[in-house]
Amino acid sequence: MSIKNYYVIILLLFVSAYVKAQEQKIVEVDSVQDTRQFFDLENPVILDSTKITKGMVKLIPENFKPDPNKAILYSAIVPGLGQIYNRKYWKLPLVYGSFIGCVYAVNWNGTQYNGYKNAHKDFIDDNPKTDSWKAYRYYSLPENLEEWSPSQVNEFSGLLKSGKDYYRRYRDMSYFITVGVYAIWIIDAYVDAQLFDFDISPDLSMRVNPVLYERTSISSRSIGLQCSFTF
Repeated sequence: MSIKNYYVIILLLFVSAYVKAQEQKIVEVDSVQDTRQFFDLENPVILDSTKITKGMVKLIPENFKPDPNKAILYSAIVPGLGQIYNRKYWKLPLVYGSFIGCVYAVNWNGTQYNGYKNAHKDFIDDNPKTDSWKAYRYYSLPENLEEWSPSQVNEFSGLLKSGKDYYRRYRDMSYFITVGVYAIWIIDAYVDAQLFDFDISPDLSMRVNPVLYERTSISSRSIGLQCSFTF
C-alpha cells in the first residue's frame, strides 16, 4: 500500500470518528430536568418546563468508551490511527512530526553512509575510472593520486573508512529509534484508551503544610513539610 493510500485511510477514519462523536441517542423522559435538552418530536422547538411531560424524548450525546485492544490494533496498522480512534486529535502533529524526524535521520545517515562506502571502495580498488572518493579529498592533498605519499594514502583511506563506520552506526541507531517511536505511540494509544474515563475531578488534590516535630530520645526538635493526598 502506497503512502498516498495511507493518507486517504487516515482522512476517512478521521471524518468517521468526528461524525461518530456527534451522534446522539434518544431516551425517554422520566423527570423534568434541563429544558434545553428536551424536544417534542412533532414540534422540534425548545420547550418550556411547564410543557415537558413524561414520555417525551431527550437527545443526549452518545457515551463513548474506546476499546484498548482496538486502539493497539489501529496504531499497529497505521501510526496515529489509535490516537484518532481515542479522539486525541491534538496528538497527531506529535505522532507524524516524530516519524518525519525519524525518516529524515534514517535517510540522511543512510545517504552519508553509502557515499563514504562507495568512496572507500573506489579508493582501494586501484581503478582510475572509479573516482567518487575525489569528492571527499581535502585541499592539502594533491589532485594527482600518484603524487601522494604512502602516509597520505593510509590517512585518507582511514578517513573514508571512519566516515563509513560512523554513519553506518548512526543509520542503524536511527532505525532502532524509529521502531522505539512506533512502539511508544502504540503504548500511548493503549494507555489513553484505558484511562479515557479516569477521574480527574477537583476532589483529587495534594496539600502541603508545615509541621513541627517534637524532640525525641533519638532526634532534636525540627520543622518539616507534610504532604497529604485527597482522593
